[in-house]
Amino acid sequence: MSLPEIFARQRAAASAAAPTAAERRAHLRTLERAIKRHAPMLADAICADFGNRSLHETRLMEIFPSVEGVRTARRHVAQWMQPQTRAVAPYFAPAKARVRWQPKGVVGIIVPWNYPVLLAMGPLVAALAAGNRVMIKMSELAPHAADAFAHVLRAAFPDEHVAVIAGDTEIAKTFAALPFDHLLFTGSTRVGRSVMHAAAENLTPVTLELGGKSPVIVGADAAIATVAARVMSGKCRNAGQTCVAPDYMLVPEERIPAFLEAARAIVGARYPTLLANPDYTSVVNAAHFDRLVAALDDARAKGARIESLHPTIDAHDRPTRTLPPTAILEPTDAMTVMQDEIFGPLLPIVSYRTLDEAIAFVNARPRPLALYYFGHRQADIERVLERTISGGVTLNDVIYHFAQENLPVGGIGPSGMGAYHGRDGFETFSHKRAVFEQARVNGLGLLEPPYGARFAAMLKLLIR
Repeated sequence: MSLPEIFARQRAAASAAAPTAAERRAHLRTLERAIKRHAPMLADAICADFGNRSLHETRLMEIFPSVEGVRTARRHVAQWMQPQTRAVAPYFAPAKARVRWQPKGVVGIIVPWNYPVLLAMGPLVAALAAGNRVMIKMSELAPHAADAFAHVLRAAFPDEHVAVIAGDTEIAKTFAALPFDHLLFTGSTRVGRSVMHAAAENLTPVTLELGGKSPVIVGADAAIATVAARVMSGKCRNAGQTCVAPDYMLVPEERIPAFLEAARAIVGARYPTLLANPDYTSVVNAAHFDRLVAALDDARAKGARIESLHPTIDAHDRPTRTLPPTAILEPTDAMTVMQDEIFGPLLPIVSYRTLDEAIAFVNARPRPLALYYFGHRQADIERVLERTISGGVTLNDVIYHFAQENLPVGGIGPSGMGAYHGRDGFETFSHKRAVFEQARVNGLGLLEPPYGARFAAMLKLLIR
């Protein structure tokens, strides 16, 4: 079937009565069982797309949070569906007002290559909890994962309920141009602009989960060993190919040597070798590998100091697309690594003298998808939270705000718009329908013509 045919079938199916809470829980249970049953196949497919992707990391960072998201929605969907009573103004009493949650209809989801299962499942769970039909466009850069995920979903749902589409950029453009009732895109800011333009032709509401340069600010009181352990975890998992990975660090200048020493010790202990290490992920393809190496060469040529963050390995390997975690010290704005989202295991480190200087550095740049602060002084934490703007924040760790089903996930400005996860996802994919119920007997008849002294007195009372 063509994309317009699939869309037409889903639109026709969406015109039926909205699924009940029991039906939605059944859909979510079907999804959970399918993902759990086929988890090994999905992990193998993702590994094949990357050349090497840790099977353990896939189960930890894609399968587990996907299943947890389904469970959360299944437990709470009946509660989320309950109409919300709203107050009416005294002069409308005894009328009633409420908000009902209505499925939007057909939801489109465009999935990136870096976490193909997780970033398909998150919005899919929310859309099904909200009672919608769903079309999912998988990334052409992860074809094995796309085929595997399509196999899993086709066995679980008919196309008129959930359809998974693979294909190249032309198919993606056709997909984005369909008149969805809501469209969610996860990917780069550049492509996000094109998706938003296509959606605008149909006045389709969009949720854009984009990227950006997510900073780490290391406070003066932070424990450097803890900072190194947690930052390098976020930078090495999936070889830094994560939208909320730490992109660059702001570190008090006198603490940089201690951070480098601690980071090398951590990386060496976790990854004694990098080549043929099943725990260390390859860069996804040759084009991205070459992009990262070029950014590293650009920084070196423009005066940055380059240091490997592995104690014994400092060379990259193009045949296996293995790139060691690497620090880029004192980068400048003229360097590519400080202009574009890195999406790899390169870590620029900028020194600062005062916290205000670090905050000003962040605020002089586009608003990031995530911001990380390490330190325990409450006054400093509050200063960072009050004076910076980002999509989300994790304090004294990295990435984990994304893993909280009860927190919204989303960016702001160039890092995105809108949010999902948990109840926030249910609301994103639901129409918030206002319902006003007039009472049999009410006083509004006093405000009807013919206007006269009584009307004037009533109006004077209302606007007193």
